[in-house]
Amino acid sequence: MSDDNIETGGLQRTIDWKQGLAIALGVPVLILPSIGYFASYVWAFAIIVWALSVFQGFMQNFAYGELATMFPKASGLPGYAQSVFGAKDGNKRYDRSKLLGGFSAWSYWFAWNPVLAIFSILIGSYLKGLVPAFAGIPDLALYLASGATVFLFLILVNYRGLSGGATLGYILAVLSLAPLIIISLAPFVTGHFELSNITGAWLPTDWSWDLNHILILLGLMAMAQWSACAWETAAIYGPEYRQPRSDVPKALFICGAICLLTFILVQAACTGTLGIDGILAEPFSPMLPLAQMTLGPIGGSLTILMLIAAMVLIIQTAFLGASRAMYSMAEEGNLPTFFGKMNAHGTPVNAMIVIALFNMGFIFLGTPAAILAASAIGYVCANGISLFAYVKAKFDPRFSGLERPFKAPGGWQYVAAFFGFFNLPLCLVGVVYLNSLEVGWTSTIVGFVVLALYIPLWFYSQNENPIKIEKEKPAPDKSTT
Repeated sequence: MSDDNIETGGLQRTIDWKQGLAIALGVPVLILPSIGYFASYVWAFAIIVWALSVFQGFMQNFAYGELATMFPKASGLPGYAQSVFGAKDGNKRYDRSKLLGGFSAWSYWFAWNPVLAIFSILIGSYLKGLVPAFAGIPDLALYLASGATVFLFLILVNYRGLSGGATLGYILAVLSLAPLIIISLAPFVTGHFELSNITGAWLPTDWSWDLNHILILLGLMAMAQWSACAWETAAIYGPEYRQPRSDVPKALFICGAICLLTFILVQAACTGTLGIDGILAEPFSPMLPLAQMTLGPIGGSLTILMLIAAMVLIIQTAFLGASRAMYSMAEEGNLPTFFGKMNAHGTPVNAMIVIALFNMGFIFLGTPAAILAASAIGYVCANGISLFAYVKAKFDPRFSGLERPFKAPGGWQYVAAFFGFFNLPLCLVGVVYLNSLEVGWTSTIVGFVVLALYIPLWFYSQNENPIKIEKEKPAPDKSTT
């Protein structure tokens, strides 16, 4: 890392692809809040939904991998969209293209942000089922206590920079995958797994491929994407990799292969061992009865404690991703400069504190499914806009001269366009419809209100520092061609 980076207080190049992968390996844990939710709608077919969603992740992440090497200073999805849809006219303060890029980054921030609240609730739920002493504590109090403890711990760990968080990631990556794999493989070894629980309950008996059920499936794909495609987070650390051109693709696709195996395995193990009725009896924490059934009380308790450690890892992944999304937006002039303030170690500490407080408020909702459904709206918007940004970057002559050390296969802009339209509008319509069936309109309203908050923040940021905006002039043609 150069001294210039230190002096300017920018994100520091301190990690390699292994450390980025370690941080992103919390992503398989994102299946936990949805195991029971998916089973309630599509029974064993949830296994196929997860497989299709990880496949979608590969299709999208080929595009994101190329964008990462085109814009090595950009912070993942938030940075890519802002780079492509940046202001065309440096003298125009309220540029609509810049607004669109910033909105994509805000949507991505909103997609990752509530992970902290969701898994703080799940940690409290698992602890309550595991530790008898917690049985008498009100759910909300336990959820708030677990959230406050985890948030404070992660702020302290990451205060001195990302390399410290990556070191924690190395430790927790083992604790993340180990319990998922042990609990999921145990029923195959002990003989508790019954294939008939899957083949005999493939889809609900009243399932038909009409418009109603297709919309439900699109909604589930939107929520599955929130979990099974989220390994693109490995690219968000592009500005902090020592060699972003090679580190980003390695971290992305190794993590994707791991996700493909774990998402299928976890849902199949739960369905084949517990059956649909068994999963629905413990919709928030089905891994707990699975572990106790196959590993016994002591073994089950130990692996669940490891699983709780894995939940801390995914909160760490979300914490870092969301804080750097806010930093990226502030750097681009799309959020007030307060959110881009770094400490002496290159950590966007203001953003981290705001995110922690935001999630403490989310915990008061008390329902992981409702929070996830609202968050999925942001993730669908972020992916759709980012994929369209990739298409634009392939056709716009302003970007034709940029280096692309990693290139997606030929014609990938058409694949990206297909999945862009799949996200917007199809998955967006599906998740709104699914929300209306499950939790009324609350999640949808919360989702769109949070997204709409970006508009006044953006206009404020455009007035906050007009001198900077006037200096944001397009680079000469010779520098980009």
